[in-house]
Parts: sequence; C-alpha cells; structure tokens
Amino acid sequence: MTLLPKHTIWLKVLIHTGHIFAFLWLYFAVVNGYLGADPVEPIIHFTGKTAINSLLLTLLITPVTQKFKLGALIRVRRLLGVYCFVWALLHLSSFAWFDLALEWQLIGSEIIKRPYLVVGASVWIILFLLTLTSTQSMQRKLGKKWQQLHNWVYLAAILAPIHYYWSVKSGIVEPVIYLMISLLLLYLRQQKIRRWLKVKTH
Repeated sequence: MTLLPKHTIWLKVLIHTGHIFAFLWLYFAVVNGYLGADPVEPIIHFTGKTAINSLLLTLLITPVTQKFKLGALIRVRRLLGVYCFVWALLHLSSFAWFDLALEWQLIGSEIIKRPYLVVGASVWIILFLLTLTSTQSMQRKLGKKWQQLHNWVYLAAILAPIHYYWSVKSGIVEPVIYLMISLLLLYLRQQKIRRWLKVKTH
C-alpha cells in the first residue's frame, strides 16, 4: 500500500471536515437545547473528550505508519496535534468562562486546590508548548532539543485520561477505557520511551 501526495491531501481534508463538523454539532446542540437546561458540563466534557480523541489519534499515526510502511501518513500528524490543542483550549476556556466566570484569582485557587485541575493544567501546558514548536522552522531551530521536547507528549497521553478519570463523579468506565488505550499506544513505543527516560536521568 502506498500513500500518494493526493491521498495525504484528502486525509487532511477529512481531518478538517471532521473537526469542523464536531464544532458545528456542539454549537447547534447548545443553541437548540440538545444538551439540556444547563449545557455547561456537557460542553466541558465534549471539548475535553474531543481533545483526548485527537491526542490518541496523533499517537496512533506512528504505529500505523511503521506497521503498514505508510511514511506519508506522518504528514497529517502535526494537523491532528494542532486540533488536539485547539480542543484543549476550548476545554480550558469553557471551564474558565462558564464555571468560573473568568475570575483569574478564583481560577488559580481552584487549580491549586483540586489535583485533577493540576493534572489538566499540566497537560494543557505540554500541548501548548508542542503546538508552539510544531513548525519546521522551530524544529530546525531547536535541533536535537526539539525531539526531546516533543517526547513530553507521552506524559500528556497518560495525564489526560487521569485528569478525565478524576474529574467525573460517576461513570468511570469511559475514562478507564481511554487510559487503557493510552497505555497500549505507549506500550507500542516502549523502546523509544525507555531511551528518552534514560536521557532524562543522565
């Protein structure tokens, strides 16, 4: 199987379409009252889960590429990563705006008091840094440090479902499934992760 440049373009179109559709669905669901009388929690959960889904899809790219020898598939990884951060930004914005009314002192105190918010904030910072340095120009500028920085996505992949698990009051099956998928994807990268950890401890 070979991926031609036109196939990569269509994959990118599909990714754009899927994420735009998800955003439009959320918008119309809120406007038409499909999320209930108090849509705040559903909005926060939807944006958070979509961010995690995008993150897991991003991590899935490399194993699929290696298994089926589809090198061109790597070209869509950055796009998925950027959308992951966009949804994480919407997730954080929804929480800060709807739940805490953008009161920054309250936001800071809430993050400090609640462990799951500390974990979520850590994931957001990692995704922000990865998105900020995702361009080819930043890759050239950072050199070897670029890969070391982007390996932090493995930590984000573990912390994101943990944040989800701690944030729900009931119905833990779904976050546990996310955690298991994350662990599986990281297991497929165990050799690379071990090399990264070895470098970090020396």
